[in-house]
Amino acid sequence: MAAALSAAAGYVDAVGFLMTGGFFVSFMSGNSTRLAVGLADRAAYAGFALGLIVLFVVGVATGALVGRMAKDRRGVAVLALVALLLAGAAILASCGADRFAVLMLALAMGAENTIFTEDGEVRIGLTYMTGTLVKLGKRITAAVLGEDRLGWAPYLLLWLGLVVGAALGATAYHYVGSQALWVAACIMALLAMVAARLRVGDTSSPLPERR
Repeated sequence: MAAALSAAAGYVDAVGFLMTGGFFVSFMSGNSTRLAVGLADRAAYAGFALGLIVLFVVGVATGALVGRMAKDRRGVAVLALVALLLAGAAILASCGADRFAVLMLALAMGAENTIFTEDGEVRIGLTYMTGTLVKLGKRITAAVLGEDRLGWAPYLLLWLGLVVGAALGATAYHYVGSQALWVAACIMALLAMVAARLRVGDTSSPLPERR
């Protein structure tokens, strides 16, 4: 499920990247670098980069609030919120308001990262892979030393999900432009229904023990 959600995030990020010509809706490290360079160069795009970062944080806060209000239905509630935000972005894009659509995408991606939480902290980052790749490298070392032969596999799957999703998003954008966002909204709605069956994010079903 986490890999599927990561793929959805990669899809959305690729579409947003192509819509803006080089900005991200889920990778805030990249936008932070663009903000810094833009400020140094006194470029107008620095303001847009800052807007994406702010809305991503607002999305995280909103997702966390919705999750707390939903309690043991946190995962489904947050996924439903993300699906609605993606649909809103698709509507804005259909009206020609691409910049506003992209800002809403950042809001949605921020919210998505609150699906897998434990004790109020994000357990699995779904839209950024640096931490995942670090854990992948550490688990490879553990496997080589005979400690955990397959401990690296979930992290590789999570990364592959993002990459495959991004490739699909880029392909869809090349064919139908920003209307590819409707596909993302439908996929997220479908994942919300799957999450309801799997009880994803259910506070009565604790996440696996940390290692």
